[in-house]
Amino acid sequence: MYQTTLRHEVACSGIGLHSGREVRLSLRPAPADAGVVFHIHVDGGVRQVFPSPEAVMATELATTLGTADRVTVSTVEHLLAAVRGMGVDNLAIHVEGGEVPILDGSAAVFVQLFARAGIRQLSAPRRVLRVVRPFEFAEGDKRIRVTPYSGFRVDCTIDFPHPAIGRQRLVMDVTPAAFGRVASARTFGFLRDVEYLRSRGLALGGSLDNAVVLDEHGVINPEGLRVPDEFVRHKVLDFIGDMAMLRLPLRGSFELVRSGHQFNNAFLRELEANHLLREAEEWAEVEAERPAARRQGRRSPFRQGYAAPLSALA
Repeated sequence: MYQTTLRHEVACSGIGLHSGREVRLSLRPAPADAGVVFHIHVDGGVRQVFPSPEAVMATELATTLGTADRVTVSTVEHLLAAVRGMGVDNLAIHVEGGEVPILDGSAAVFVQLFARAGIRQLSAPRRVLRVVRPFEFAEGDKRIRVTPYSGFRVDCTIDFPHPAIGRQRLVMDVTPAAFGRVASARTFGFLRDVEYLRSRGLALGGSLDNAVVLDEHGVINPEGLRVPDEFVRHKVLDFIGDMAMLRLPLRGSFELVRSGHQFNNAFLRELEANHLLREAEEWAEVEAERPAARRQGRRSPFRQGYAAPLSALA
């Protein structure tokens, strides 16, 4: 496998989940071995931050990355999930306004942006981080167990005492062809929590346009759910984005129960602290991947028929 980047720059704008103000995002090609870098536009210049477990400054409401002197960029997880899910290795992410736009609360628009930009192969081999032995991280009723695996597999179980959610499970290998299973799953929350957050000046950009909101009885969004198990699909999307805090794509089989942003970040720190990751070149056989896809007919990432509004794209 070879590294990839975008063919062309693409951009979009939208509302920031935290501030409620319009923010702008542009995604630009980057050379081999550059990795994924956030360029945060602030008064006086542009600051860079590389995703890493240690760069995570906050996980309440969304994941926030920051520099040592606390220049931050928030709501990065859905974009980073799309980066890893669609197999983009090198990318310059420019953010104006301190946040990645929340858009529709999923990764759908980011996948559309990548499709519009095109993804091109570079000449350098892809390097990955492989889990070298089984490991389990637990805290109360939260648990992540990982075992060595050639790809990136997620087995996620959630269990909420709510009539619209209950217990849901999703198992999938994360590949560009399969990423559509979770790409359009929206973030979700409870009406009581939204009211509390707003009382603290948070989630000012949150609305029924960018989240599934539940009261004590069910979903209050007029259109309802996109798929019956949208909740667990979004949790898998979040996990993919949280695992993208490592500098290279992660390879292993992950079984997670009731995890969340903070727990996922703590898990990554444990992987590093216990020396459970080994860097390697990913020379898996491509097995004529593109011709096979043409013979079978490549399916859209949006298997459920949903396409984000192109009016968000710049």
